[in-house]
Amino acid sequence: MSPPPSSSSERRPLRQRVMSLWPRPSPQQDCVGLRPQRGWRQRNLQFLGEVWLPSIMTPRAPGASAQWQQASCDQSLAATWLGHAGFFVQMAGCNLLIDPNWALWHGPIKRVRQPSLWASDLPPADLVLVTHAHFDHLHLPSLRRVAHGQPIIVPRGVGAVVKRCGFGEVVELDLWQKVHYRDLTITLTPAKHWGARFLHDTHRGFGGFLMEGAGRSVFHCGDSSLFDGFAEIGKRADLDLALLPIGAYKAPSGRPVHMNPAEALEAFEMLGAQQMLPMHYGTFPLGGEPMDEPLQWLHREVRSRGLGQRVLLPEEGESLLWSAA
Repeated sequence: MSPPPSSSSERRPLRQRVMSLWPRPSPQQDCVGLRPQRGWRQRNLQFLGEVWLPSIMTPRAPGASAQWQQASCDQSLAATWLGHAGFFVQMAGCNLLIDPNWALWHGPIKRVRQPSLWASDLPPADLVLVTHAHFDHLHLPSLRRVAHGQPIIVPRGVGAVVKRCGFGEVVELDLWQKVHYRDLTITLTPAKHWGARFLHDTHRGFGGFLMEGAGRSVFHCGDSSLFDGFAEIGKRADLDLALLPIGAYKAPSGRPVHMNPAEALEAFEMLGAQQMLPMHYGTFPLGGEPMDEPLQWLHREVRSRGLGQRVLLPEEGESLLWSAA
């Protein structure tokens, strides 16, 4: 979308444009432990019988008949939900791809509907962001589909997972560290979650991304349960748009690792964002709640809180466009 960089600073490798933090941040204090909570056996049986098995037996639904839209010169922000936590965001003249996932299966977990937009339906991404190493957010085959030598930004400890995907540069960030790319500033923000891809690699970082440029600011939460860190994020940016998860809140393990719709709206208010788009629902059955419950609950909460103009509910694959700030 934007012309090639011309200044000598923009020709430097992206990792050399990371703003160093001093003192270096301590290990993440908001990491949720791996130990399951009491009653996990019963919750797993409930999940298998009431959620997983019905999803396996039900034919996969078709994707929505949506088409990606290009933002025009007078539209400084566009966001397209790709399903689950995936987003294609256009801002500051750049195409950003966040947590893309076109998998139809994650092991025994079935995607319950076809993607509405595939990687081939989108223009090339200038920059790819991955919030953490969990398989539903860092899907290696999906990343290989979109890699064409552009940079990818990940939390500290995740770079080794993506280094052979075909990206030109892998940039790892610590919490609150930021990097400048063209007219964008990308900051890794805290989350209350955990980052291990397997049980033994708990060193991997995790978080969300604050994206700022051309008078706009967008926050992608990644995965998180509700915590005070959302207020701190809101203090650091005047957010136009928050992309917040609303599903998988009844974890079979019983651990508090995701937000329900009411908690997501509380996080939205803590952030002070102008508008919100929900994500992390209706794609993969990862929690014990019925697949249609998160969106129905969100509808009720939005009506009761009078947030109908601020919480937007696009179809998967639908592009939302905002005029210049």
